[in-house]
Amino acid sequence: MNHVITRRLAVIVVCVAALAFAGRVASVVRAPAEIPESPLLIRDVTQLNPIPVNAVIAPTTTEEIVDAVKQHHGPVSVGGARHSMGGQIATAGTLYIDMRRFNRILEFSPDAKTITVQAGARWRQILEYIDPANLSVTIMQSYANFTVGGSLSANVHGRYVRRGPIIESVKSIKVVMPDGSLIDATPGGNPDLFNGVIGGYGGLGVIVEATLALTENVRVERQDQTIPIDRYPRYFLDHVRDAARAVFHNGDIYPPRYDTVHTITYIQTEEAATVAERLIPLHGSYRLDRFTYWVVSEWPFGKTIRRRVIDPALFQGRSITSRNYQSSYDAAELEPSSRASSTYALQEYFVPVDRFGDFVPRMREVLLRHDANVINISIRQVLQDSQSLLAWARADVFGFVIYYKQGTSAAAQNEVGVWARELIDAALSVGGTYYLPYQLHATEAQFRLAYPRAPEFFALKRRLDPAGKFRNQLWDKYRE
Repeated sequence: MNHVITRRLAVIVVCVAALAFAGRVASVVRAPAEIPESPLLIRDVTQLNPIPVNAVIAPTTTEEIVDAVKQHHGPVSVGGARHSMGGQIATAGTLYIDMRRFNRILEFSPDAKTITVQAGARWRQILEYIDPANLSVTIMQSYANFTVGGSLSANVHGRYVRRGPIIESVKSIKVVMPDGSLIDATPGGNPDLFNGVIGGYGGLGVIVEATLALTENVRVERQDQTIPIDRYPRYFLDHVRDAARAVFHNGDIYPPRYDTVHTITYIQTEEAATVAERLIPLHGSYRLDRFTYWVVSEWPFGKTIRRRVIDPALFQGRSITSRNYQSSYDAAELEPSSRASSTYALQEYFVPVDRFGDFVPRMREVLLRHDANVINISIRQVLQDSQSLLAWARADVFGFVIYYKQGTSAAAQNEVGVWARELIDAALSVGGTYYLPYQLHATEAQFRLAYPRAPEFFALKRRLDPAGKFRNQLWDKYRE
């Protein structure tokens, strides 16, 4: 069945089931009025962290960025698509460099399988550019809305099998330094800068260009099954990790019991695609998706409806798509009609592969005790990162991506902070860590334990940026 039709069927089925259960109608959902916007108030996607800045520029050339950094004597911050969720893109009183118009494709070599782009380019733009050559991005996150510079700054990962974070697919970068100089960095040339900037959240300079490795745009067929969570590590080792044709994989843990995993693997195939589109069409309507997320997060038995009704409909039938199709998800499908009184957010925790069974019971206990409104926990396996100074994968790890809903009140934010710190402690207790692009709930002590090479990063920052020009709320909180 066509992917879009299947998806619509899933939504219609859940709507009918939910309405029959509760005798209510979708029109009862009213969106509270949104807070008026100001060009000098920088908001991330959660809307939880409005940051007043002194000025905003939206450059289109490297020269504009160089001039702005040279001439501005106060602090500077950098942002892209604004999907970091805890002030990583700005701090109060800065000159904010909005990179979203700085988005040209500079060079593309199909033979060498490389592409060079300005840092404000989004992954969707790259996919559209390289798809006619039947090439694909080697490593990116699951959604294509983010900018390349933001992805490098967070050292993102995806659902790829036998891959590490994005740093392993970066050939070179160009960085505007605090004095306005333009420096090239590669793994072998200026490696300190390369390894500090990638995963450094704008603390050392402005990434203005990146050359990325590409790969073949193969066709992939979906395989999925649902298993008890205690069987997942062995299932992954036996059926995914060493499967030569496995391209993408994730396991979705079903709340509210967290005892079952829906495994989803995309296997390379030579058979014809069942979906005609090479990329997911842009500008689709996601109103039904929003309603579905609302049912799952708010209605009695909503999470059971998802497991018993939505997913069986969504995953029925055979699905063969291109790798680029699977790389072109639009984050708009996750966007609620309003974030005024509640919002969706993410957290992620990484634990060594052999400590999966130790971490999961602790995670389950924390989430159940706090009655966290978790929509999904996606398991991703990522290989060790031996490069980035702020590496979150110091060994091969399982990442647990927690997608949840929370209120926007101060009390609700404080409560999330309590259980987030408990989950950080749980990850640390098994030799793991947590991911930095989300809300800044971690204590300074937790940050130091999770990122033992942070002193090296701060020493590099003192050498390269002695005046502390590049700032944001992440480095305001944890800097030495």
